[in-house]
Amino acid sequence: MRRLAARGAAGDAGEVAAPAADSSDSAQGRSPSSWRLIDLCAVWDAGVYLPSAAWNGASSGVARRRLNEAERLSSVREAQLKRLKVTRPRVLGSRERGRVPRMARQPPPPWVHAAFLLCLLSLGGAIEIPMDLTQPPTITKQSVKDHIVDPRDNILIECEAKGNPAPSFHWTRNSRFFNIAKDPRVSMRRRSGTLVIDFRSGGRPEEYEGEYQCFARNKFGTALSNRIRLQVSKSPLWPKENLDPVVVQEGAPLTLQCNPPPGLPSPVIFWMSSSMEPITQDKRVSQGHNGDLYFSNVMLQDMQTDYSCNARFHFTHTIQQKNPFTLKVLTNHPYNDSSLRNHPDMYSARGVAERTPSFMYPQGTASSQMVLRGMDLLLECIASGVPTPDIAWYKKGGDLPSDKAKFENFNKALRITNVSEEDSGEYFCLASNKMGSIRHTISVRVKAAPYWLDEPKNLILAPGEDGRLVCRANGNPKPTVQWMVNGEPLQSAPPNPNREVAGDTIIFRDTQISSRAVYQCNTSNEHGYLLANAFVSVLDVPPRMLSPRNQLIRVILYNRTRLDCPFFGSPIPTLRWFKNGQGSNLDGGNYHVYENGSLEIKMIRKEDQGIYTCVATNILGKAENQVRLEVKDPTRIYRMPEDQVAKRGTTVQLECRVKHDPSLKLTVSWLKDDEPLYIGNRMKKEDDSLTIFGVAERDQGSYTCVASTELDQDLAKAYLTVLADQATPTNRLAALPKGRPDRPRDLELTDLAERSVRLTWIPGDDNNSPITDYVVQFEEDQFQPGVWHDHSKYPGSVNSAVLRLSPYVNYQFRVIAVNEVGSSHPSLPSERYRTSGAPPESNPGDVKGEGTRKNNMEITWTPMNATSAFGPNLRYIVKWRRRETREAWNNVTVWGSRYVVGQTPVYVPYEIRVQAENDFGKGPEPESVIGYSGEDYPRAAPTEVKVRVMNSTAISLQWNRVYPDTVQGQLRDNYKLEMVVVNGRGDGPRSETKEFTTPEGVPSAPRRFRVRQPNLETINLEWDHPEHPNGIMTGYTLKYVAFNGTKVGKQIVENFSPNQTKFTVQRTDPVSRYRFTLSARTQVGSGEAVTEESPAPPNEAYTNNQADIATQGWFIGLMCAIALLVLILLIVCFIKRSRGGKYPVREKKDVPLGPEDPKEEDGSFDYSDEDNKPLQGSQTSLDGTIKQQESDDSLVDYGEGGEGQFNEDGSFIGQYTVKKDKEETEGNESSEATSPVNAIYSLA
Repeated sequence: MRRLAARGAAGDAGEVAAPAADSSDSAQGRSPSSWRLIDLCAVWDAGVYLPSAAWNGASSGVARRRLNEAERLSSVREAQLKRLKVTRPRVLGSRERGRVPRMARQPPPPWVHAAFLLCLLSLGGAIEIPMDLTQPPTITKQSVKDHIVDPRDNILIECEAKGNPAPSFHWTRNSRFFNIAKDPRVSMRRRSGTLVIDFRSGGRPEEYEGEYQCFARNKFGTALSNRIRLQVSKSPLWPKENLDPVVVQEGAPLTLQCNPPPGLPSPVIFWMSSSMEPITQDKRVSQGHNGDLYFSNVMLQDMQTDYSCNARFHFTHTIQQKNPFTLKVLTNHPYNDSSLRNHPDMYSARGVAERTPSFMYPQGTASSQMVLRGMDLLLECIASGVPTPDIAWYKKGGDLPSDKAKFENFNKALRITNVSEEDSGEYFCLASNKMGSIRHTISVRVKAAPYWLDEPKNLILAPGEDGRLVCRANGNPKPTVQWMVNGEPLQSAPPNPNREVAGDTIIFRDTQISSRAVYQCNTSNEHGYLLANAFVSVLDVPPRMLSPRNQLIRVILYNRTRLDCPFFGSPIPTLRWFKNGQGSNLDGGNYHVYENGSLEIKMIRKEDQGIYTCVATNILGKAENQVRLEVKDPTRIYRMPEDQVAKRGTTVQLECRVKHDPSLKLTVSWLKDDEPLYIGNRMKKEDDSLTIFGVAERDQGSYTCVASTELDQDLAKAYLTVLADQATPTNRLAALPKGRPDRPRDLELTDLAERSVRLTWIPGDDNNSPITDYVVQFEEDQFQPGVWHDHSKYPGSVNSAVLRLSPYVNYQFRVIAVNEVGSSHPSLPSERYRTSGAPPESNPGDVKGEGTRKNNMEITWTPMNATSAFGPNLRYIVKWRRRETREAWNNVTVWGSRYVVGQTPVYVPYEIRVQAENDFGKGPEPESVIGYSGEDYPRAAPTEVKVRVMNSTAISLQWNRVYPDTVQGQLRDNYKLEMVVVNGRGDGPRSETKEFTTPEGVPSAPRRFRVRQPNLETINLEWDHPEHPNGIMTGYTLKYVAFNGTKVGKQIVENFSPNQTKFTVQRTDPVSRYRFTLSARTQVGSGEAVTEESPAPPNEAYTNNQADIATQGWFIGLMCAIALLVLILLIVCFIKRSRGGKYPVREKKDVPLGPEDPKEEDGSFDYSDEDNKPLQGSQTSLDGTIKQQESDDSLVDYGEGGEGQFNEDGSFIGQYTVKKDKEETEGNESSEATSPVNAIYSLA
């Protein structure tokens, strides 16, 4: 026997009632009643739903309605008991009570799940404004986003909202105002925004297709519905066509295409014969997801029927049939001998050649598929071949998700339900027969429409309070967030100085009554959108209680319960609990108060019975309510039925003795094979046993005793084996082999606290080897999603444990069972539970400061994991300063795990601190760690090396150590020692060299790194080995990236051998430039890198020069200098002109005039200083010296072949020819014109 123990609502809350309403209730208009209904949150906390726990009776005013409801709930309970699954025992007569779960869960009806979800939401602190207080509108009901309607019915587009005052409604259609009054077919329900479009008087529904949106408005704001896309269902007719018979060779593949008419929604496809007989499908003949009928190989018997594709349309419930296909099979064996169908080699017997598989769908060897998160992924592979291939499915790099994957269509289709990002990857199907195999790879990409991470909630504030609305969503691609207020974009709304928008958050400061509004957050990407309304209401309301007064709650001993005290007030009141009028507040220890005011008692004891008072207080007043708690003894089966082996025709008695609370009504019932047991004439059911007379073979099976009260229940199970002969009863399980345990199941999280949670599970079958341990693992989705870590370990005798949690971790748990054979598969994951955040309580470890270059210091540390981050946006405050200088700390905030401090002196000690910080605050003040900046080569060698001979086989070496400041790093020793014997002739052979080496370092940068571009297709790189290898070189690392302006391509990494010093890069495009970074490597790591860029293409250089020359400093300075010189020239010319002097240009080269030469007729004169007059062709420098004018002409050119003559003073006395006169004059003029300085001095 094995106990299954369903400890029902045992103590979550059990039953609740309240005494008759007092005078205050009557004064408020409440109808008095003897008992009140418990909140479902109090019943469904432990995962066991007992409808009777919610009832105790009813007064005459409401008795009939509640009695009918109770009957309905009781029938639900019976139905759930019918479906209750229990574990078949493996050990005869076992009494392993410790390993058996104490709480066998019953799956509750869906509406109970919804109620429990609402209960969890209420624990999160959601506050509802009572409807008698003014409040903005809230959408309470609306049609689905994609609303498909039946064209034969009236169209209904739902939109319901609440608010005070009651909201008014209007609609838009295709983003334009929809005037309902102008269309006689359209009406709006009274006190509702629901649209009704009536076609009883005619009209076409297609005319009303479009996108609708509902607006609910009162004087405090406007709420919006989703954008509802209205479409009318379509059932188009199949196009008429005449189909010729399909001729195919026996054994060949065949595809019969359906091509149904496109309907809305898509029709359901199935194949039948023209006589409406279904087509038999198997792994050889089957229908694909696209509706086509595939024959992996055609056999002669396929001619016996025709094939018609049928389409069934959802709304019209009509079936349309395509004209049938007729097959004509060509065969080498014309007789369709039915005996050959089961022949072991049917194809050879029919003369069909065998062939390897090939894919009919999809075609080729690879394809891709995109699926949205939360949808179903359907992968399909259909192959032909003889014999018919078998299909197997695999996922590269992992296993198929066993909890979500299932095979369909004779293994030709793989369906994965509720797809998540972890289901992306490469899947492949393998089609094989005895002739061979082929595979097709399907690359699956998982995208996601937006889904909520933090949906905005209504914000209720008192005047002058601060608050915020947060709208966070995720998706793939990342969704964008748009804020609206009262249906209008926020940026076009009137400015509000009390409101600040920061991305996905709106912050309100010092709110006033005028700040009331409804805000909409719309987050969208290419796959969909989410729209949420959240109002801001500013109220001044004293506390009030929202639940009935003086409730009675009955609970089971040693379980937990929660006492609810719903309240409201603004500012939000503080709530305290008291017991039996005592003055101490109940919080801590065995009590926990949630944000919404509920009081949780973690383990009910007898002394917890009494009257509990909750008091809500704010600055405007206080309110209180009372709850009476009664503690009941649990229901226990203390003598359980035993496994029995009985002979046919004998009498068997199964005991079931129960202990329960006498104030509760006990009911004992029996199940056989998990179904309600019919008590016939051969059976007798008593309060403590079940007797079976004349046991028959049909009586063999499992028997479960169910003992239940209004508050809880207990189960115990035994197995009856009936022997048909007179053989001696033996242990039927003694020879069964042992195996690993089955996975635990039905994981449930309860006792949700800030830093702990209770995890409960139901053990799986131990497979004849007792479970020794349970390993609880957790996974979080922020730092290492999908990676499971061990959390804790528990003995095999427990199935519930309190887990200690870290702040701000989104936990998900699973359990692994262990026995002497091995470990079970992990259980299915539990639901997620995120703990609240807090400042970090620790800092990162392994903090180091080491130089990677001579002028830097790299600070590194081990990053903190998810369980130590304690909050969002984890970052590190890095501080450093030189040791013992008392200078100010330098600090920087880093999101990674390293930071490089630059421009440091060589090998200087630093104090380093790394402190963790998140959005909730900083971690503790960290301890200082000493690090050093980078080393440089030593600047000195040891001096005064002395050798002293000790004896014939020993010497003593002595030297002076270098000064510490010349080491420029950590001193390491590196020696080579060898000995030789010396005589008068010379040195003898050398001894073995003893070498002592220090640990390797990283090499210096490669030398002479050169980048050459011989053409537009290739780039040649060359370099020399590093000057300082600092160890044994293991190779080089080259990183390069193409860039064009601000656009940067993907970085490419190449690794070379230590002997390679050349590399050629093939350009991918002739426009982009390349940036190369080269470093050498030892076993320690990569050394200092050197970076070079490829030359710019000619057109790029020209373009850059044209674009940038006007902004260059040298160009601006040159232009200013030229302008200044031109200005000076103009000034000098003006001065000379004002003196009246003239400077004629001579047309001939004459002998220079002397001082006695007369003036020219025009009144001008030439002035020259014979002593200082320069030679022709010379130029006066700025310092007054004479410089020879540079020219390419030879002096010989100025004569007629004779040699020139010079005076003793070196002056030239040769005669110019007439041919050269003009050229010289022109040459001198041009030369002088090009020199502004010369012109100035000439004029001056």
